[in-house]
Amino acid sequence: MVLSCAAPSGILRSPGGHGVADAATGGADGKMTTQPTKPNAIVFVVDDDAVVREALDSLFRSIGLDVETFGSAAEFLQHKPTDVPACLVLDVRLPGLNGLDFQAELARAGIRIPIIFVTGHADVPMAVRAMKAGAVEFLTKPFREQDMVEAIQAALEKDRGRREHDNKLSELQGLFESLTSREREVIGFVTAGLMNKQIAAEIGVSEITVKVHRGNVMRKMGAKSLADLVRMADALGIRREGT
Repeated sequence: MVLSCAAPSGILRSPGGHGVADAATGGADGKMTTQPTKPNAIVFVVDDDAVVREALDSLFRSIGLDVETFGSAAEFLQHKPTDVPACLVLDVRLPGLNGLDFQAELARAGIRIPIIFVTGHADVPMAVRAMKAGAVEFLTKPFREQDMVEAIQAALEKDRGRREHDNKLSELQGLFESLTSREREVIGFVTAGLMNKQIAAEIGVSEITVKVHRGNVMRKMGAKSLADLVRMADALGIRREGT
């Protein structure tokens, strides 16, 4: 089906199509109360055309996604950051800051949300600029609903992967910060391939002391092997060059 955005999409809503379900909980008086559960993912739509926003809202909710719509880039910036996988459907032509400039503004602000551009006035340079800047997709109105759904799925998967990576890196950083200053020094030499004797000479301690520090590093970092420790050091950007 082609979503022309001339009228709201006609596809049927799925039973759970509103994305945010209600969970029943017992109150202090024993009565059941409902509380909204956290959405699994959310799609933000920024388009100055209310009909387009309504059509996309209907489409995304029909596949069980939570949706928030905005009429301008300025409105979107006022929303609270989300801690669930998300993506942004962004119109190129907007009042005030246009979509392409807004994409650059988000990048400068460190807001790494996958973007799917939509426009009724596309040209090749515009599409190339958007894709080079990291856009997931660039769709021209009218577009097929399936094309949009596939783009949304790809964008959300990209954000899930990014969040998972960031979480793992944060955990790794926490482990590294638990090391003493000497242990941090040792991990750099160990992951550069130096032997205990060489490390001892570099930092001016005995070889036995280096072995103790090395054992502490492996235990605190949760490394099962030297190769494992090297991968951690690479992820943290702390590995020294071999000497």
